[in-house]
Amino acid sequence: MIDPRLKELRGTGRRDFLRWSATVAAALGLERARFLNVLGDTAGVAAADTTACATTRRHIHIRDGNGGLSNWTLIFPFPKVISSTNAQYSHHALGKGIAAQGYDNPWMFAPESPWQTGTWKISAFLAGNNETHTATPTSASTVSGGSMLASAAAIQQANPTLLPVLTVGGIQFGTAPGAPAAAAVNASTALVDLFNSAASRALLSTPENGSLAEAYYKAFIGLNAAAGRTTIAKQYGIGKVSMNLLAKNLSTQLTPTATDLATMGVTGTTPAAVANLARALITTVKAFGLGLTSMMAYKGPFNDDPHGLFAGGDAAAQTKAAAMGKALQGLYDLAKTIQDPACSARTLADSIVFSVDGDTFKAPFNRNGWGDGTPNNTNLLYVMGNGYLKTGLIGDMDPAGAKGWDPATGQVAGAYTNGAALGQSAAAACLYSVAKGDMRRVRDFYNGAPIDGVVNLNVTG
Repeated sequence: MIDPRLKELRGTGRRDFLRWSATVAAALGLERARFLNVLGDTAGVAAADTTACATTRRHIHIRDGNGGLSNWTLIFPFPKVISSTNAQYSHHALGKGIAAQGYDNPWMFAPESPWQTGTWKISAFLAGNNETHTATPTSASTVSGGSMLASAAAIQQANPTLLPVLTVGGIQFGTAPGAPAAAAVNASTALVDLFNSAASRALLSTPENGSLAEAYYKAFIGLNAAAGRTTIAKQYGIGKVSMNLLAKNLSTQLTPTATDLATMGVTGTTPAAVANLARALITTVKAFGLGLTSMMAYKGPFNDDPHGLFAGGDAAAQTKAAAMGKALQGLYDLAKTIQDPACSARTLADSIVFSVDGDTFKAPFNRNGWGDGTPNNTNLLYVMGNGYLKTGLIGDMDPAGAKGWDPATGQVAGAYTNGAALGQSAAAACLYSVAKGDMRRVRDFYNGAPIDGVVNLNVTG
């Protein structure tokens, strides 16, 4: 029977009810279809429809300061670098580039690059300005004065989750209208404990309205009945749900297993920075699969200013690239095995946006000491937009100098001179992916030039 107290919920009350019920259903192991049936029976069809298919995508962002961004060019190289055999260029696989198929703009894979097949394709925006030796770069991830991350999180609020944003390593999350608070940990190994403790604290707080608390209780009992777990029915109080159920079950479900680590290519010889990132990615994807969070933002993993990476030849760079490529390929492979909790016909691989920014990608055409300077003071924003963006290199990186791009057409447009504006346009393109092509929502945070030339308009799914 539909409870009018739940049916009439609006605003934050409605979001809170949906995220708590989704959390309990996840801990019970309740199938998505049965969960929606219970919601329809207790809170009405509208609530069930709200939960049935997310209107936004989940987001993983990496920020590598203090020169760490340069490591990402090992697996996401500039085409004119890896296609060359000039021994002075900054890559370990010169002349061994693999031409990417099905891309909108020129792109080449390194031998170790992830996502050489499948639906994930990278967009490399020349965007922002060189911010050498800062751990908090912003020029390629700011939209009209606000943070790209906070803006994306605000957009994701349309689909409630228990902990909307997880941050690792002290990343600067920033602010934006409507953005939720971020739940922060210092290391990837603390993510699981953060989740359990936050879930417990949240569910131990009885709603102020006693009548609404009763409605929550009855709805959660319905979830328990649907799951067939009659053994815990007597224990069903708001506090005991968190203490006796969540703290026990979520830890098991979110902790990386040996199989998960093998999928990510993590072994005893994997560089610690990559292994730590892989663990964070595993826990995040599992939390995505339970409908418990919408975003993870990670500071690092390198933060290492690798001036001497090529000093002894190509071996060190090749080892690092191999580990990075395996971890990111593993991210895709793991996501492919987990059903999207918001769309039963899709997997998480269909609903993730991945992005990387940093302070400097270093000199691409001079490996000697791998200097911090970049052509025309350029910077980069990498985005895997999952079908919503034009792919490949946006702009051009040439030994004679970097070239910018026109957001309205996507075409290369003269020498790179307007880094701040292009940084905002690139960040807006990332928001467009998170918003699943809702330009109106992007415009709530971005007031720059039209970005029609670098996004795919009228995409559905």
